[in-house]
Amino acid sequence: MMQWLLFAFLSAVFAALTSILAKIGIKNINSNLATAIRTTVILFFTWGIAAAQKTLPQIKTISKNSLIFLILSGIATGLSWLFYFRALQIGEASKVVPIDKLSLVLTIIFAALFLKENLSFSLIFGVILMTTGAIIIAFVK
Repeated sequence: MMQWLLFAFLSAVFAALTSILAKIGIKNINSNLATAIRTTVILFFTWGIAAAQKTLPQIKTISKNSLIFLILSGIATGLSWLFYFRALQIGEASKVVPIDKLSLVLTIIFAALFLKENLSFSLIFGVILMTTGAIIIAFVK
């Protein structure tokens, strides 16, 4: 089996659990505080994994360019989580999550624009289907 596919599927499973657990957890709590708590857990969890794998010395070898883009990615992630938690707090998970997952569509578009990845007819058709599906799920009663 393609290893990337297994990891991608596991990512989807845990992302789904994240949405459900977060929706339960943010009841009667400021969404930004909830995001801060979640992020703190992630901070310790990921640094613990890096330490356990003994990869921390590799920090010295990271290029300035890579570091800048990793920092920008972290900022984008933080903003995404803040907006996501607020939307999840005031909206229904079954409606918020499909709109959030339009990030799939935007990633494909951004990958074509910035990374020069190819857009095939089937990929464009899939993007249209994903967008249509998200809109139907979120807005059709």
